[in-house]
Amino acid sequence: MSGLHFIVQVVLFSIIIFFLSGRLIGSQVNLFRRILSVVLSVTLTTFVFWYTYVRDTDYLIGDVMENVMNIATLLWVGSMLLLSMLFYLLFELFDPIAIDENGTRRTDRKSFIIRVIQQWRRQKRLRQVVQIAVTNGITRTVKYARNRDNDRELAVALRDTLEQCGGIFIKFGQVLSTRKELFSPVFIDELEKLQQNVRPLTAEQVNGVLQANLAQPAEEVFSYFSQEPIAAASIGQVHKAVLRATNEQVAVKLLRPDVKEIMRDDLSILVEFAQWVSSKSVWAENLGFRDLAIGFASSLMEEIDFQIEARNTQQVANVLRSSDYKVHIPKIYTQYSNSNILVMEYVEGKSIASANELYEQFQINRHKLAQNLFNSFLEQALVSGIFHADPHPGNIYIASRTGSLTMLDFGAVGRLAVKQQDGLKQFIIGIALNDASVVYEGIADLVDNSVEVDQEEVEQAIGQVLLKISYTENVQTDELIYSIFSIVREFGLHFYPSVSTALRALVTLDGTLHTIDSQFDIFQEARAFSSHFIQASIKRPFKEPLEMKNRLEEELALIVPAIRKIPRRMNQMFKKVESGKIVLHHDVFSDKHNAMFVTQLFSRFVLLFVGITFGLISVALLAISQFMHTAYAIYLNTVAYVGLFLCAILLVRLSIQAIRDMKRT
Repeated sequence: MSGLHFIVQVVLFSIIIFFLSGRLIGSQVNLFRRILSVVLSVTLTTFVFWYTYVRDTDYLIGDVMENVMNIATLLWVGSMLLLSMLFYLLFELFDPIAIDENGTRRTDRKSFIIRVIQQWRRQKRLRQVVQIAVTNGITRTVKYARNRDNDRELAVALRDTLEQCGGIFIKFGQVLSTRKELFSPVFIDELEKLQQNVRPLTAEQVNGVLQANLAQPAEEVFSYFSQEPIAAASIGQVHKAVLRATNEQVAVKLLRPDVKEIMRDDLSILVEFAQWVSSKSVWAENLGFRDLAIGFASSLMEEIDFQIEARNTQQVANVLRSSDYKVHIPKIYTQYSNSNILVMEYVEGKSIASANELYEQFQINRHKLAQNLFNSFLEQALVSGIFHADPHPGNIYIASRTGSLTMLDFGAVGRLAVKQQDGLKQFIIGIALNDASVVYEGIADLVDNSVEVDQEEVEQAIGQVLLKISYTENVQTDELIYSIFSIVREFGLHFYPSVSTALRALVTLDGTLHTIDSQFDIFQEARAFSSHFIQASIKRPFKEPLEMKNRLEEELALIVPAIRKIPRRMNQMFKKVESGKIVLHHDVFSDKHNAMFVTQLFSRFVLLFVGITFGLISVALLAISQFMHTAYAIYLNTVAYVGLFLCAILLVRLSIQAIRDMKRT
């Protein structure tokens, strides 16, 4: 056989190995990785085969069929197959994003070379972040984080680390500075010092964003567009403009062109940094530092999509359209807006923190204004379930022309389900009534694992907190919520993410309300709001009989068909009972996901058992053959090696499946 025939043989064997390895590995096989595994295994085994056997024999000039059936050739091909699967296992092991959260392979993945370069850059950036943290003493101070004397040192170390890492890390620290329900005042004081110097976009960049995101040239959409931004932040900046079609003044919010790339590079590193800090400190782990980073990353990804902000703004506007508590929401011009640009009504006015002239001009009663704002927030959160999640003074304006209260910036909006709405009502009213049992009942609806704790112990802890605020003129909301969060963490409970958002918004709103009226008590006002809401609900049928009649008709239209089926279903049930056909039972397999899990677990166990059995039998046959001196020993050795080969194949496949399962979770 000539060298050309040998090359053809190698190519044919490679094709066979390619198809065999794909079938043995299982579904969801990456084509590039599969080809690379085969190329590496064929190259390595062919070199070893040639170096150890072919070059010293007449293999190249022998008969093709005899060479193919040669035991050395079979060993060569078997090694190709096993090595290709092992290489694939290695690639699967070092590719943590190969499978998405649904267990299916991602289709939007970049080439292998690009991913290697990005991974190298990512690891370099992560090492830089960790080095900054170690230099600032994070690893030293987190060990003693529960020591009050050490809180200041840890707070300074955390602030310095976030500041020196820059970019997303600074914004993360700024968000943490608003979490007064989680962090002690020492941390809040330090994190509030974080400042991010953001350079405005250049005129060329502004024009580029407008040109890329408007259906028409900017000159045809706007009769006037100010190149000087009225506000600039890390995500975007806002410009004043006038619509050519209607001559209305608008605010145009532009997304920074490079913000998505920065998010992609740094958000995952931030989460890994938070995981690293949590691994070094029980304090950080109990605080949920990693969950805070994940929540921040999730909310930030929403903020960089202006279509979400437009939808949020319209939803809150619809909620408040018929409200008794008048709060103005800017109009969104959807025909000019998309994910990168947001065109909305321009509100000329001042923040409530600096609107003293407007208070005097329109003779605004500060207490009533604060009451109106607070009741509007409660109506959003506790009635509709959709609320402004960042009501700080910079987002609450007094309009210069009308004196109306205006809410801005709906990039962050919270949503509460009915159960959480009821729980939050009880929580707030319980604090106003100074009743620990009512507060506990509220918390039970706000956490996802309340059945795991002793109710009396939790109520006792809540009672101790309430005693601290008894007989005081004004309750410090941030300290109170911080104490409640501490109790929740202490008992191993976890607020739903939406509830944490609502409580954080409540703390932020409390500070905003005190900017308007320093004597405002949100818990007493919440109690009054609840009483008013209940009375209004009772009186509504008498005040709006036609609307109530229509609602009853709608409810009856849904109920009557079900009621009509009851006699027939009861008759069918009694017949089955009489015939003994009804058997009530509930097992693991009654749930589809449980049944699938158990089935997969059992199938993997069977494969594992078969693989181990092959291995044990093969080892036993090899041991027996050592004591035989007849021709049968050759057959025993052959069978034993084939069994070991099958054992290796099965175990490699199981390993690949196990890695995929870990990625799914």
